[in-house]
Amino acid sequence: MAAATRGCLPRGSLLLGLLGLVSAAAAAWDLTSLRCNFGTFCECDFRPDFQGLECDLAQHLAGQHLARALVVKALKAFVQDPAPTKPLVLSLHGWTGTGKSYVSSLLAHYLFRGGLRSPHVHHFSPVIHFPHPSNVERYKKDLKSWVQGNLTVCGRSLFLFDEMDKLAPGLMEVLRPFLGSSWVVYGTNYRKAIFIFISNTGGEQINQVVLEAWRTRRDREEIRLQELEPVISRAVLDNPHHGFWRSGIMEEHLLDALVPFLPLQRHHVRHCVLNELAQLGLEQRDEVIQAVLDSTTFFPEDEQLFSSNGCKTVASRIALFL
Repeated sequence: MAAATRGCLPRGSLLLGLLGLVSAAAAAWDLTSLRCNFGTFCECDFRPDFQGLECDLAQHLAGQHLARALVVKALKAFVQDPAPTKPLVLSLHGWTGTGKSYVSSLLAHYLFRGGLRSPHVHHFSPVIHFPHPSNVERYKKDLKSWVQGNLTVCGRSLFLFDEMDKLAPGLMEVLRPFLGSSWVVYGTNYRKAIFIFISNTGGEQINQVVLEAWRTRRDREEIRLQELEPVISRAVLDNPHHGFWRSGIMEEHLLDALVPFLPLQRHHVRHCVLNELAQLGLEQRDEVIQAVLDSTTFFPEDEQLFSSNGCKTVASRIALFL
């Protein structure tokens, strides 16, 4: 049963929490302390709040009708199934600054009582956890032990893998047994776990589909998932630098959904500016909004349609014009 609604969380506190989580994850990568041993805090704190999640997505996730609907639908179906046949596996794709990391942080906050700091939310960054490709065999052993150990403690665990396009080739193949529909892997029941993979791969292809829709005067809300899935899949399979390269994960159809994040246009960036001003406790200031928009780079060169950094630099740009 879902916990009482915690309500929409201010965007800034989630981003700060995500940064703290990365630092904490770096310190926690010592495999001698894989298993949580802090008493009652280590009990599964899985407390889904779908009302809060949908509220936050509606208020703060700009321009992502497909991602919002797809994530909520997949998550609800999975959580409400008392006996899922496999873990939920989502792969988030899109241009920088479009909301992929933000959505992953929201999932942690609205699924676990401890949010981003829950002992059952595990965030992996290539730069922090897998920095040297020459050590890939050791990383594979460590990753397998980490996943297996933490699923033994709590089957309702969330695993976030950031920057998949920077992972050493071959590393992700160790996860393949955990992502399928077997009942037990290495003596561990893992079917209630959630795996989220994040990458920019496919972003250019998604941008091209949205650009063509704009050129033919189609509304972006008319773009359907079926138009984007094939181009994202091909972009991943053709990229030897992506973590799924020759891992069997794509080929064996172990992903439940490819989640596309569309490029952000000027009015979406404006929405982000308004959200950030509200987060700072400031009223709408037209001169600040216009200054941020004027300082943002848009592409392609002729159309000047999409923000080159999405909403990623909005907060820092606002600080320059206050």
